[in-house]
Amino acid sequence: MNAADVAPEAQTRFPHELMYAAAQQYYMEDATQGDIAKRLGVSRATVSRLLTEARKHGIVEIKVHRPASMEDGPLAAEVARALGLGQVFIVPKVSGPALGPWLAPGVARALAGVGLESGDVVLVSSGTTVYECAREGLGHYPGVTIAPAVGGQEEPQPWFQTNETTRILAERVGGVPAYLYAPALPGPELFYSLQHEPSVRRVMDLWAHAKCALVGVGSAPLMRQMTPAFMPRDAEALRQAVGDVCMRVYDREGTPLTYPGSERLVATRLEELRRIPATIAVAAGAEKVLSIIAGARGGYFNQLVTDAPTAEGIVAAARQL
Repeated sequence: MNAADVAPEAQTRFPHELMYAAAQQYYMEDATQGDIAKRLGVSRATVSRLLTEARKHGIVEIKVHRPASMEDGPLAAEVARALGLGQVFIVPKVSGPALGPWLAPGVARALAGVGLESGDVVLVSSGTTVYECAREGLGHYPGVTIAPAVGGQEEPQPWFQTNETTRILAERVGGVPAYLYAPALPGPELFYSLQHEPSVRRVMDLWAHAKCALVGVGSAPLMRQMTPAFMPRDAEALRQAVGDVCMRVYDREGTPLTYPGSERLVATRLEELRRIPATIAVAAGAEKVLSIIAGARGGYFNQLVTDAPTAEGIVAAARQL
């Protein structure tokens, strides 16, 4: 048996020469791990461990370069001008059912520019895209408080539960979660009680002191496959709605709309969103173009993360509106 092929718990350290030989063949000669195993007289499992150890010991360094297509160039600047936003971050075209993994690099860049420090507050909204982004690597911000910007909903999917998005994001960035134990639209009596519930009040008080918010942009409520159960689909106002942020619906001009019960929404108010230094909207898709334009007009966010086709659609639509 080759000395390199002993059990990993007994093998305390591979010879540097062996690690180098495996790494040089794998990375420089494009040899397969099977080929390397035959040449070195070891198992494929050992080759895998040799490559891992070569990276740990600095024999191998891997660099990942951002492609030019991902840099924020003229298109990002054009979208920012068209919408009156402070910053726009554009990723290449997203594809597939999950948007989060594609948009997350843009969200990570946006968060990196906020200057988050321990004790700062970051709010998160409900929604599929924000939930998916929260599951990706968005940076490390120890001591930052992550809090919901809206209460929970009846729907069973996890992206409707902002406490779940809060938990995941706090875990990923090393932050501290602050959970909101309240439904998004409580009944009259419960709504009154929640205003005086200490645990709920603590989170609602964070809304006015947030340094950053990560929010999704919903498309027209009546055009979605799934509308929140508490939104009355027969409400006249919803026929004019083109989108929502934190469950606050608005029309084509970004003007807030009300519907029966909306005065009881447990969600960040528009004036609070406007006061937040960095409110980052993350959205992509042709069906979101008008929602994004109107949301920006209403002042619901001051930064945007989207993909290139959506950005081009925004510029074209903004010229016509």
